Amino acid sequence: MSDLTVAIIQSDLHWENIDANLASFEEKIWSITEPVDVIILPEMFNTGFSMAAGRLAEVSGLKTHKWLLQMANQRDALVGGSYILKEGSNYFNRFFAAFPDGSFQTYDKRHLFTLAKEEQFFNGGKERLIIEYKDWKICPQVCYDLRFPAWTKNRMDKKTGRFEYDLLMYVASWPKPRISAWDTLLKARAIENQAYTLGCNRVGKDGNGYEYVGHSAAYDYLGEQLSFADNHEEIIIQKLQKSPQEEFRTKYPFVADSDDFTINI
Repeated sequence: MSDLTVAIIQSDLHWENIDANLASFEEKIWSITEPVDVIILPEMFNTGFSMAAGRLAEVSGLKTHKWLLQMANQRDALVGGSYILKEGSNYFNRFFAAFPDGSFQTYDKRHLFTLAKEEQFFNGGKERLIIEYKDWKICPQVCYDLRFPAWTKNRMDKKTGRFEYDLLMYVASWPKPRISAWDTLLKARAIENQAYTLGCNRVGKDGNGYEYVGHSAAYDYLGEQLSFADNHEEIIIQKLQKSPQEEFRTKYPFVADSDDFTINI
């Protein structure tokens, strides 16, 4: 079974400046000297966490869309992060996964952050996404989704022993005052889903004066912390091993004993 090498880019962001952020992340992506399979960017990586959807949104196929596909092709890696998309009259905080072959998949943030009145400017997603890439199943999520475990609950097919996903990853703009919740919940999601769990958060201050202190991290399927970045710009490079995860899931199939439930959209 193949291992997966991920790069988590923890960065400060240029407030509402798409060109500056794309240039900054391009430089950081090219600073990665070793081959990686997945590159993860923060929530609203090209603008910062802004509610100016009408002014900052792009439609599919424009600048950021093309840039993500270009980075994926040039680095031969899945490149993903969220940014503001417009469809018709609706706006979405959309995770965009770009693949080296020019294809892409998207996930719209399900849980909108009411403290920032995000629900007044954006539409919430209605479907979870499972990406199949290099023999891994990956479930991308966006920031506030982390607080809602039912939405990301992993399931196991009792006939085949296969899990819905192997890797759970969150892109975020998670502020300093509640960073202990971020740390705790990332670990909890890893344990309860028997899945590797990654968190990519930003650092610095945004245009509204909110401070972000990073704490991007990688956890294994036991909830053990593999990597951690404190309050500074950093690129985490972490190899994830599939065989030990499969062995642990076979020996301890805790997810199989989970309660069945449905979520009303």
